Amino acid sequence: MIPKIDSEIGILAYTTDFSGCGGTIRNQKDDFNVSELITEKSSSRICSESGFAVYKLEKNGIDTYHALAEIFRKHGIRLKSLGLKDASAVTEQFVFTTYKTNQHSEINESKYSLKKVGFTDKVLSKKEMVGNHFRIKIDGASNELAKFNEFDKILNFYGYQRFGSRRPVTHRIGRSLIQKDFAGAVDLLLSFTSEYDKAENTKLRELMDDKSKYPEALQILPKGMDLEKIALKEMIEHGDPVKALRALPLSIRRFFVQAYQSYIFNQTLSMSLDAGEELFFPQSDDVCYNKNNELGKFENDPSQRLSIPFVGYSYYKKTRFHYYIEKILRDEGITHKDFFSKEIQEISSEGGFRNSSIKCDDYEVKDNIVSFSLSRGSFATIVLREIIKPENPLTSGF
Repeated sequence: MIPKIDSEIGILAYTTDFSGCGGTIRNQKDDFNVSELITEKSSSRICSESGFAVYKLEKNGIDTYHALAEIFRKHGIRLKSLGLKDASAVTEQFVFTTYKTNQHSEINESKYSLKKVGFTDKVLSKKEMVGNHFRIKIDGASNELAKFNEFDKILNFYGYQRFGSRRPVTHRIGRSLIQKDFAGAVDLLLSFTSEYDKAENTKLRELMDDKSKYPEALQILPKGMDLEKIALKEMIEHGDPVKALRALPLSIRRFFVQAYQSYIFNQTLSMSLDAGEELFFPQSDDVCYNKNNELGKFENDPSQRLSIPFVGYSYYKKTRFHYYIEKILRDEGITHKDFFSKEIQEISSEGGFRNSSIKCDDYEVKDNIVSFSLSRGSFATIVLREIIKPENPLTSGF
């Protein structure tokens, strides 16, 4: 039985035969640990005495976006990250300046710390982040936990946090943006309610469903609803949904579209699996990534990994997955060309490719703690979903 929230984000199947060990995650702050991994070559470059400053950001209870925004607001240091880490974990990641400097600061706040690593002669790029290492405690797991060994049978679905977890709305906002329903996108951001969300949040969103109550809502929104505050303020002042959306940080605007692309990708995997497509081993004419993360056609090389289109305006149709993607887009009422936005050009996305399955390395179990490494862009919660087989992912800590 697939949980309801899974189907809401496009995940319609389990892919392993493992019966599940049960249990819950994230019961304590330090139960879920994530450490970012970069290439050895990149690590060796962090040694000069000036240039682009590199830090280790350690955090807990705050996501990467909000941590970096607070560092800039409080300390005047503008930093970029190689990837986003959510608030529900103890995380360690590399962040860096995009301007040269010989200054280095160290910061300690209640939810995050910034520690000196060094300098590089070139700005770090996302390609240099190879993945993440996870160490996760599963409370209440049965003895079956030690028996899981189906690492080569896990599809590379996008996980719950990509869509907002307790309020799976990011892909819905992205859909409205692609459909050019900008007023609808703002309404979803402000007033979409979810059965999984907290009652106090639902009350606030019901208040924001009434445009005449916008000024009242603006006065009482909590700190965590900063995006809603930005949109509300713009709507009160101008009543223009495009202006309200453009007032949001660029990374957030793009994230909404990426979440919608992620939803389509999840649906593509689910539909292809149901139709009996081979998803773990590439075949003739498939598009693959090689061991150097370079994209090309299948060459009967065992190191190649099957990749599936990630839809955008430059979507590549000549794969065996076009039939499924075309049907999904038709059901959604869009075409791949809609991912180019004339009205808000900065959210346009050309698309690309993503590995069909997860590559899980260094897997270990000790008591009820699992540890493993995943390549960039893969979600630990998708691995845990196959191990735990939760009846209700959200109450299980996902």
